[in-house]
Amino acid sequence: MKPYEPIEPAGRGWRIVVDELVVPTRVGLYDREYLAPQPVAIDASLHYRGVPVEGDTDGLIDYEGWCARVSAYLESKAHTRLLETLAVEVATLSFTEWPALDALTLLLYKPKIREGTRRVGVELDWHRADFDAWRVSSGRHTAALR
Repeated sequence: MKPYEPIEPAGRGWRIVVDELVVPTRVGLYDREYLAPQPVAIDASLHYRGVPVEGDTDGLIDYEGWCARVSAYLESKAHTRLLETLAVEVATLSFTEWPALDALTLLLYKPKIREGTRRVGVELDWHRADFDAWRVSSGRHTAALR
């Protein structure tokens, strides 16, 4: 390779890491969980292949924008019984609004929800193909972001 030739991007690309975004939302199966919003913490790993260029954010994922959008969505939505449903909704929002997103891993948990635990939660690991398959799979998947 000559010194002036650009290096081709290789590997799996970039990853935005969000550690413990805490958002109040209405979620849970138990009667006590219907009374008021409760904190849900989110750890997210957002993968993309864009090539970072100073001054050009096209093709990248703005972590501040992602955090703000996910927070606004969770704070305003109706009660959801399952954390699994919430994870799919956040993934759907993410793949829909950030076309550069190739894959994500989401860990949603309720801090200190049960005595003797630090947190209890679920993890979702999706590639864009998983999202596309979920979206097409059946008519019973109503628009999660309505």
